[in-house]
Amino acid sequence: MRFLPDGPLNRALAAAVAVAVLATGGYLGYEAWLVDDPSCAPGVEQRGDQHECVGVTDGAYVFTDDLKQVSARIKAENDRVAGSSPVTVALMIPMTSAAPAERRELVEQVQGAYLAQHWANDERNKNRRQPPIRLVLANPGRGYKEWRPVADQLARAAADDQQNLRAVAGINISITETEQAVRYLTADKHIPVVAGPMTADDIKNTPADPRRYPGLARIAPGNSDQAGALGSYGAAIKPEEALVIEDTRENDNYLATLRQTFEKLTKGALNAPETYQSPPDFNDEGNLANDFHQMVPSICTSAATTLYFAGRPVQLRQFLVELGNRRCNKHYTVISGSHASTLMVDAKFADKWDALTTGAGITVRYTALAHPDTFGEKSTEAPGGSKAASKELADLLGEPDTKAPDAIGPADLRDGRVIITYDSVSTAIAGIRNQTVGDVKVPSTDDVVQSWRRLHGDNRVEGASGWICLDQYGNPYNKAVPIVHLDPAARNAVLDTLAWPLVHAPDANCSIGSDG
Repeated sequence: MRFLPDGPLNRALAAAVAVAVLATGGYLGYEAWLVDDPSCAPGVEQRGDQHECVGVTDGAYVFTDDLKQVSARIKAENDRVAGSSPVTVALMIPMTSAAPAERRELVEQVQGAYLAQHWANDERNKNRRQPPIRLVLANPGRGYKEWRPVADQLARAAADDQQNLRAVAGINISITETEQAVRYLTADKHIPVVAGPMTADDIKNTPADPRRYPGLARIAPGNSDQAGALGSYGAAIKPEEALVIEDTRENDNYLATLRQTFEKLTKGALNAPETYQSPPDFNDEGNLANDFHQMVPSICTSAATTLYFAGRPVQLRQFLVELGNRRCNKHYTVISGSHASTLMVDAKFADKWDALTTGAGITVRYTALAHPDTFGEKSTEAPGGSKAASKELADLLGEPDTKAPDAIGPADLRDGRVIITYDSVSTAIAGIRNQTVGDVKVPSTDDVVQSWRRLHGDNRVEGASGWICLDQYGNPYNKAVPIVHLDPAARNAVLDTLAWPLVHAPDANCSIGSDG
């Protein structure tokens, strides 16, 4: 609780109120007179209808018990480099969720960010350079509802020559609030941003609007790039045998661009898309299982055997369960976007894998943001990725030293969240360190923004998810797109093939073509 400010008048007032309250036996009245203290910890305070603790911490504050281990490692690493004039990178993602699957993904993203910090500062890293990296966790609240006050905190950290914040990384979902946060950080506060698993096509710089988000870099292939990769992989799919199932909910950039993408891929389909509308919170189960139950008979009577699902993972799970209960004996291939990877960590899907094997079976295929086998030991070394970068991350997770990154809690690379966030923070670090030449010890935020223009060719980032070559607008050029399917026997995602937005792999120099 927080009391009124000290002073003669307030002390007298406090005494008078206390006497009056005690005289009436009104302890509850005295309690109500006190003011609730919204502080959770330095830099973190309660906000919003749910009184969620949001703000920025160096790891000293733990947003949820799931983050306890990795937060402790971040705090220890920050303390270790504190006296070496570090620069700060912030991971800005929601740190809490009511949905267990989303909580698992949030932990993986914080783990990926810490692994990038740890390796950047590690003396064994042959590419280690100055300055040391300090990592902070910025929680904008569930659904990014409190993004504005947190963005203002980050802006103050960028102006503070003790904190020297030079980039914000993460940005993990494509919704209206993240678009607003990215625009505010880049256009209003001039802070560089490196988005992680954000794939909507309308939150990026383009030839038509090259300065919409000045300083934004994206490392994940957008929905249209994923569609290009799917188009080359699924060239044999006949439009008359395809059908789109789409979520019409508004204010979700991922859904909007996925709908557009799949409708283009199925041009000439015999049937109009089957539609539904999910609740405002896409993690809400709602009553959509009933909608899908009613939808399945229409799907069965259509000629479609390939179903493009433009929806979020909760609804995809519900749809697969109902499709698994169908009475028609047809095999279906369900194709979706990168967010489908959540099914692997969704506890509510854990006992539903059999839905993929009932009747004639269901193949669930999606474009992943990353997969450990893409450039793993058994992969074929080719332009577009690096076995060495993939091995670096795998080795970090396998170190036996209890002070090393394996103390961050259980981590799994298969759904790609650790990998893509590791690459997001690593790209931010590369942009910062590429500007520390000569007498420059701490680059300005404007210097870091300019560095995005150089991250291609020999200056590319050797990401664990593949080469990160940024075009003049800060977008990944012809980034590797793993196409995977869910294996009900292994209960995991299995790599089918590696595809490319431009159909072919990049050249050996990671050159940006004139079409980029």
